[in-house]
Parts: sequence; C-alpha cells; structure tokens
Amino acid sequence: MFLGYNTNGLPHHRLEDALTLIAEAGFRGVALTLDHQHLDPTERSACLREARRIRHLLDRHDLRVTVETGARFILDPRRKHQPTLVSAQEAGRARRREFLETCVLAAAELGAETVSLWSGAADDGAGEDEAFMRLTNELHRLLDFAEKAGRRLAFEPEPGMLVDTMARYDRLIMTMQHPLLGLTLDVNHVYALRDGSVREHVERWRGLLWNVHLSDARWGTHEHLPPGDGEVDFVNIRRSLEAIRYLGPVHLELSRHGHDAARVMGNAHAFLLARGYPA
Repeated sequence: MFLGYNTNGLPHHRLEDALTLIAEAGFRGVALTLDHQHLDPTERSACLREARRIRHLLDRHDLRVTVETGARFILDPRRKHQPTLVSAQEAGRARRREFLETCVLAAAELGAETVSLWSGAADDGAGEDEAFMRLTNELHRLLDFAEKAGRRLAFEPEPGMLVDTMARYDRLIMTMQHPLLGLTLDVNHVYALRDGSVREHVERWRGLLWNVHLSDARWGTHEHLPPGDGEVDFVNIRRSLEAIRYLGPVHLELSRHGHDAARVMGNAHAFLLARGYPA
C-alpha cells in the first residue's frame, strides 16, 4: 500500500501548489478530485489539455494518481451532489454521466488507472428497486465507456446515498458482475453508519478493493477528522490491509480542513508513519 492525499482537502490552493505540498509532506499518491478549481471538468477539451500538462507535474513529484469525482456543486450550484445517476429526470442522469465520462478521459490523460464514484441519492422519492434500476442502467453505459478508455471504476458506498452500506454495495456488485467495477472503501463511512467491521469488509472484498479513503471518525457520526481526533484504530486498519497484501492507495480525505491544509496533512502523514504505515 502507499499513502496519498485528496485534493479536496486543498480547495484554496492552485493545483500545482497542492501537488507540491502533497509531495513535500511525504505522500506518494494523490486522489485528484476534479472540481471548478482543479481541472474544471465542465469544459471537457480544456480539462483534458490541462490534464496532459498536470501529468508532467505528477511525474516530477513521483505521485501516483487516482481520479475522484465527488465535487459538491459542479453540476448544480444550489443542490449538493445533484443531479446523480439515480435522478428522476433522464436529462439529469445524462449530465452526471457526461461529467463522469469526462473524468474517465481525464484519468487516461493523467495516467490514472482508477476513477472513484458513488451512486448519489434519488431526488424524487423513488423506491430502492426503481433507483437501483436507474443506477445499473447508467453504470453499464459508464463501464462500456471506461473499458474503451482503458480505465476501471471503483464504487464508493456513501452515507445518505442509494448505495450507502456494504450490504447495498454487495447487491450492486452481484447485479453488475463486471470486471471493471471494484470498491472504494471509506473507513470513515463504516464508522459513520455502524456498518460492521472494517477488517471483515477488507477481507471479504480483497479481490475488488482498489481504493481506500482514510480519516479519523467517531462511531455513528459522519465527520471526517484528522488522524488522532477520533476513535479509529489505525494500526488495526493497517494490519487488515497488510493481511490481504493490499498494494493500492490509502488516501487521506479531509475536505473540511482546507483552511489549514499544509499543517494538517503534515501532521496526518507523521501520525500514520508512527503507526507503521509505509513512507
């Protein structure tokens, strides 16, 4: 495994400066969240041109990259994370799909193997079966697109969304049965939803675990905290990943700490090194 940092934790920095700070803090990877200030994905051609330029910076800093798609207001300035792959209107689902396709193309330009995404929440009170049908239909189209681009999709269960728990992720994977659809496991979300044991999830999904999000957390509360400020047993998390010989990224996600990003990321990296995570 190797440690990385999510650029959503540096929302006030130019991307060039964010990458420099991440590398200087000792991280070997970056979870690059495409957003209005970082490779704005709403203008596809400009986004891809900039991605080609940024790839040189990633190489210079020796940073491995995963593309993240969790920008909050990139498609609607008033509604967080809307529209989604499970929105009622076909036009809304198409906008989300187009955004995600741009992210896939950007991943190809950046040299990122994996694009991480989530389901979103239905905006019309649709039942679970109806919303799942919308999601799987859209994912089939996205996976076809990703395959042509030579990328893969890591799906993240997210509190408050259609696919929130590992049980619903299980349902999705059993329905899709696609070799390019894997898992982004956010340790914080397991704590937030009281969703069983991280160790058991890591073991069960070892063959599909392509991306890990890490932060501190408190049981039953969805709040991403700097390491040391919550209840997560970081040594146990590390041992769980080592037990399956996990070779992928472990990305710190601290999106609400951008006002103090340099200090927070430096402290987080030192904290994890002291608990046996790889330098």
